[in-house]
Amino acid sequence: MSGKILKLGIPKGSLQKATFELFEKAGFNITGYERSYFPQIDDDEIQLVMMRAQEISSFIEDGTLDAGFTGYDWVRENKSSVHQVCELLYSKSTSKPARWVLAVPNESKVKKPQDLRNGIVSTELVNVTKKYFKDKKIPVKVEFSWGATEVKARLVDAIVELTETGSSLKANNLRIIDTIMVSTTRFIANKDAWKDKFKREKIENISILLNAAIDAKTTVGLKMNVPKNKLDTILKILPAEKSPTVSPLADSDFAAVEVVVDTAVERIIVPKLKRAGASGIITYPLNKVIH
Repeated sequence: MSGKILKLGIPKGSLQKATFELFEKAGFNITGYERSYFPQIDDDEIQLVMMRAQEISSFIEDGTLDAGFTGYDWVRENKSSVHQVCELLYSKSTSKPARWVLAVPNESKVKKPQDLRNGIVSTELVNVTKKYFKDKKIPVKVEFSWGATEVKARLVDAIVELTETGSSLKANNLRIIDTIMVSTTRFIANKDAWKDKFKREKIENISILLNAAIDAKTTVGLKMNVPKNKLDTILKILPAEKSPTVSPLADSDFAAVEVVVDTAVERIIVPKLKRAGASGIITYPLNKVIH
């Protein structure tokens, strides 16, 4: 143990499960997060602290935390001056970015943002929402919501709420009239921590491993045996990050071909490869893909 510690903020709540699953896929073992705000990780140089995503960027800006994970929405809302290490394309339900949307009840006469002039809008994302209406020169009163914002849609003129799939809004008979902002998870760091050699290298290592785990979610390894006289035909079918790996086999008339492909591509090209003469085709899941 070196004695040097990287204090890392982990979002508690909707992103919690997805974040820990990503860390585990990247090769880390984390325990105790069901019972403690300070989970244990199998790296003596990392200290994990769980807190609300809304607060993480502020704690990183003031140096309480060295780095952490939060939505781009909360970095903007808090106007936090932090170093953005990377974007991590994962969220609580899907790999799609989350959206903060302006929504009204289905029965509302409001059709566009301009129809809300001098109205009341309820949201947790107050600062971003105020700027949105200010930029559009639409006077409204923006009130802070302490959660369950969909419930207030029929008590005020409109709400601004976070959605990934839109299913909750539909279930509450709400319709979207505009998107305020699109947000993805960001790995951010305190600016002084980023200048520290040990902390920066630690942060960069984590970034590489997490991004590799994310990329592996949508890719598979693909191996096959190919007659050498059909190798050119097979290679033209295969997409590749750079080029497939081609290795000799004991039977000199055949070669082994290996490549990484997107899962969506796999189901399309495997039948084509079979028809083109490939045999012994194997697909397998990947833990990490490092570009």
